[in-house]
Amino acid sequence: MSKTNAFYAQSGGVTAVINATACGVIETARQHKDRIGKVFAGRNGIIGALSEDLIDTSRESARAIAALRHTPSGAFGSCRYKLKSLEESRHEYERLIEVFKAHNIGFFFYNGGGDSADTCLKVSQLSNSTGYPIQAIHIPKTVDNDLPVTDNCPGFGSVAKYVAVSIREAGFDVASMAKTSTKVFVMEVMGRHAGWIAAAGGLAAEKPGDPPHIILLPEVVFNEKRFLAKVEKSVNDYGYCAIVVSEGLRNRDGQFLSDVGTRDAFGHAQLGGVAPVIAALVNRELGYKYHWAVADYLQRAARHVASKTDVEQAYAVGKAAVQFALQGKNSVMPTIVRKSSKPYRWSIGATRLARVANVEKKMPRNFIDKEGFGITARCRTYLEPLIKGEDYPPYKDGLPQYVQLKNIGVKPKLRPFEL
Repeated sequence: MSKTNAFYAQSGGVTAVINATACGVIETARQHKDRIGKVFAGRNGIIGALSEDLIDTSRESARAIAALRHTPSGAFGSCRYKLKSLEESRHEYERLIEVFKAHNIGFFFYNGGGDSADTCLKVSQLSNSTGYPIQAIHIPKTVDNDLPVTDNCPGFGSVAKYVAVSIREAGFDVASMAKTSTKVFVMEVMGRHAGWIAAAGGLAAEKPGDPPHIILLPEVVFNEKRFLAKVEKSVNDYGYCAIVVSEGLRNRDGQFLSDVGTRDAFGHAQLGGVAPVIAALVNRELGYKYHWAVADYLQRAARHVASKTDVEQAYAVGKAAVQFALQGKNSVMPTIVRKSSKPYRWSIGATRLARVANVEKKMPRNFIDKEGFGITARCRTYLEPLIKGEDYPPYKDGLPQYVQLKNIGVKPKLRPFEL
């Protein structure tokens, strides 16, 4: 009897360390060749499963797979595609089973955030509804750090490090020019509903007067009058004002300041840039010269300044996912369990997918200072270990060297499928 194969896919926005998770999955599976045949990767996430566009990772060398650990982005392609319920979209689930049967796939590893956990949960339920044996393990990934149960999410620590480093360096720049030029700098970061990334900017401020002077979080309703007063005070006290703002900043009516009125494939609002909105407000009301920047993809692609802790945790959850599958587990997600903050110690745990799917973890109130413009000591204690350590990629001629896999496809066995 042939060995059971595995399917692995990346979903949603990619990170600087999601490929380290892929590395953990594939290397661990290769260590268990007696029980796992091949690992097929879905080209562009779950779409690769539906369209039978599978990548044979066994065609990649051990060296190439190992290089994934220091390569950013999604090596196999990702997607924003959410499966509807079985009742609404039975043909998609029937197609998945068809593909799984055709390629003897019994292990399903889906690497993503909250919406991806929902997809994985639905796939895990196929065993009961169709009788086909499939073990579905969700592997956590999100720069937003908004998955419940797990202490933190792989991908977040590296973004947090990038944001803290960037606002510190930009702060030095603005401070040097503030006497005769720019007095306000606004840096926009990701975070639609949860302010974890923006909060990480607060790590750059070690003493009063250090940038950022203001952090604008989705959890705190934007108050224009209080904000402008804080900007003016910062300029008066320090000569300049450095601001980190989350893309998900909302007004008192609950509207995003930067909502452009469109939606993505998951139904989320497409946000069009809050930094220029904030900067223009400051200039109009206070007359200060400003600059603004949107970190956008740079923050989640910056493998050159990744957190060593993040890389290690990203690999660990990939490894644990395979181990859980071999233990017979289904509909679970590996979690990061914090044992202590000082010194920082962590381990891998597990939770049921029903506790994760479509649940967002926002910043707790005791992580936000009384003014609502900064972080507390408790928040700093939580965040600091997550950005610790350096894990530089190899460099050549001054540039980081990343791997590009061959991504050789598997010959289709079934009829084409229209998405």
